[in-house]
Amino acid sequence: MSDISVSFPGHEQIPLREYAEKAYLDYSMYVVLDRALPFVGDGLKPVQRRIVFAMSELGLSAQSKHKKSARTIGDVIGKYHPHGDSASYEAMVLMAQPFSYRYPLVDGQGNFGSPDDPKSFAAMRYTESRLTAYSKSLLQELAQGTVDWQPNFDGTLKEPTMLPARLPNVLLNGTMGIAVGMSTDIPPHNLNEVVSACIRLLENSRTTVDELCEHIPGPDYPTEAEIITPNEDIRKIYATGNGGLRMRAIYEKENGDVIVTALPHQVSGAKILEQIAAQMRAKKLPMVEDLRDESDHENPTRLVIVPRSNRVNIEQLMNHLFATTDMERTYRVNLNVIGINGKPGVRNLKQILSEWLQFRLQTVTRRLEFRLDQVVDRLHILEGLLVAYLNIDEVIHIIRTEDEPKQVMMQRFELTGTQADAILDLKLRYLAKLEEFKLQGERDALDEERQKLELVLGSKQRMKTLIKKELLADAERYGDARRSPIVARDNAQPLNEADLLTSEPVTIILSQSGWVRAAKGHEIDPESLNYRSGDEFQHAARGRSNQLAVFLDSSGRAYSLSAHNLPSARSLGEPLTKPFSPPEGSRFLSVIAADPSDKIVLASNYGYGFVTATENLYGKVKAGKRVLTLPPGSIPLSPALVSDYETDLIACVTSGGHLLVYPLSELPELAKGKGNKLINIPPKIVKAGEEWVVGIAVLPVGGEILVWAGARYLRMSAKDLEHYTAERAKRGRKLPRGFQRVTAIELAE
Repeated sequence: MSDISVSFPGHEQIPLREYAEKAYLDYSMYVVLDRALPFVGDGLKPVQRRIVFAMSELGLSAQSKHKKSARTIGDVIGKYHPHGDSASYEAMVLMAQPFSYRYPLVDGQGNFGSPDDPKSFAAMRYTESRLTAYSKSLLQELAQGTVDWQPNFDGTLKEPTMLPARLPNVLLNGTMGIAVGMSTDIPPHNLNEVVSACIRLLENSRTTVDELCEHIPGPDYPTEAEIITPNEDIRKIYATGNGGLRMRAIYEKENGDVIVTALPHQVSGAKILEQIAAQMRAKKLPMVEDLRDESDHENPTRLVIVPRSNRVNIEQLMNHLFATTDMERTYRVNLNVIGINGKPGVRNLKQILSEWLQFRLQTVTRRLEFRLDQVVDRLHILEGLLVAYLNIDEVIHIIRTEDEPKQVMMQRFELTGTQADAILDLKLRYLAKLEEFKLQGERDALDEERQKLELVLGSKQRMKTLIKKELLADAERYGDARRSPIVARDNAQPLNEADLLTSEPVTIILSQSGWVRAAKGHEIDPESLNYRSGDEFQHAARGRSNQLAVFLDSSGRAYSLSAHNLPSARSLGEPLTKPFSPPEGSRFLSVIAADPSDKIVLASNYGYGFVTATENLYGKVKAGKRVLTLPPGSIPLSPALVSDYETDLIACVTSGGHLLVYPLSELPELAKGKGNKLINIPPKIVKAGEEWVVGIAVLPVGGEILVWAGARYLRMSAKDLEHYTAERAKRGRKLPRGFQRVTAIELAE
């Protein structure tokens, strides 16, 4: 292998590790300082600053005619910002969008995007633009010696290193940016509030962040949506420079409908409707019947949500939508800016305002010094001109006769070269007597101005007073009322599935083969429905559409399913083996529809049972939840709903015609298990299968039960049942002749 290490004279050799590290650091510093982070003085990134400056150079003030955006972007990228035209144009569009910038810098004409789709703006060849009146606050003092200038990228032109902002634009419009290893997220603020805080800090440098928050209660976005972050959290953000803000949409009720009138910053109304519609398609929002977007020029945001009925709780519905859609949104805050020392860093509210006031003080000082120099120079020239007017004949003679009139005048009247040049540049028409009076008046006015400038420059207090007056004047010119109200709200919580559903009466029907369906209403006769060939009615339960339907199988397991997800009774239904996986050989016997806190009695045909809450039967496992422990050879009975655990009676009847009644409170409340003995059947008879418990019924106060023996039934009230009342686990008494072969027992309607 040949040696490829060749030494080149005049070239430096450094390790690759050092080169890569230096190159990456240089790149990261470029991204931080020249692309992503704003300067605290004018609050602009380089591309924004160059766009504003290029437009001012084109004469595109707020009073001028609009000019094609392509012309502006051509100047920007051709003279100052050698990057992509699309990126530069997008930056300009952003500064022209009133829904993106609190105080737009560009006045656009044409399609500059919409709140629904900010990037739907037309191409630069179709749009026109000019600067807004507010942008004057950034450019007004540019030609007054206030800033430093630097060569552009090719050295042919000069551009300002910053703009002499008269207002703290870094807070007013805010910005977002991602650099290398750091980012910035500064929210916009209200101009009047920020100016008030600046004046407070200007008058007392010891003002704390909390005291500044008395003037700036929080950000002020271009939208009218609410800021719902607590005041304590907002103050913590301003104290640390980091945190998060939450915004929530504003709605009102109109003729039973919900009208959304304001959305959080940069949230699309079309996206909100899409998110709500997706929930409706997934049947997770049945209380909403319709959606409409009625936004227009007069009502930029008007989203209509139509509830299914006037029984829908609007507050709960909107609380759910706040939690599950972008109608409530969190915004990150990171007050990371480039300071007046040229270094990036996260600053609190006081530090940002203090640095901007320092920048403003330097800018005003340079402006006054620049003007003072102009005044002094003009006074110097005026002194020379007045000397010439006092000796006008001699001056004319010197000019006509001398070869070097400048030198002669300088010696004769003790003039400087500048004064002599000004005299020589005079036109004949300015030699009139009236011009002399004008010069004297100008000299007196400039002399008075010079004295005032020197007084202001020589006094810190006068300088602060001047800055304060200018801030108040700009606030009067550009300020407006707060748009984003700050209202403390509780966190939005999504509703659970049961709360989301409308409560409508349904009848859940279970067939012997384990097929299930649900019919609207409680008037349906389950046995009259059509069933699959070889199948027939097994059990039914009346409940509500927002309840969970619980199915019990022959192994004592419980399975739960939302009632609103069940197929319609117009069809033959669906098998429960589709959502569940019951043990082999078991079959579904009964169904329950009740509220989670409602109590039921679970029992086996061997005469054991207990009371439990319906929620103890809920489970998400496909294999079901074991709740009833069955003795070998036994099966579960149809469960009975409890009205009042303390006052209800329970009636147990066996196939041999024995009936036992006793207070339900004698049965224990369990979450699961075998339970206690309900009625005594001799074990030998049970094991031989000669007698078993046919059913149970829970009798509320004033209720009646029906005891069936084939097609015949016996109606019995509480008074009739006194003869069969005894303690739990007793044998009970025989029913009358003809009803001793009991087939069923139920609560009379």
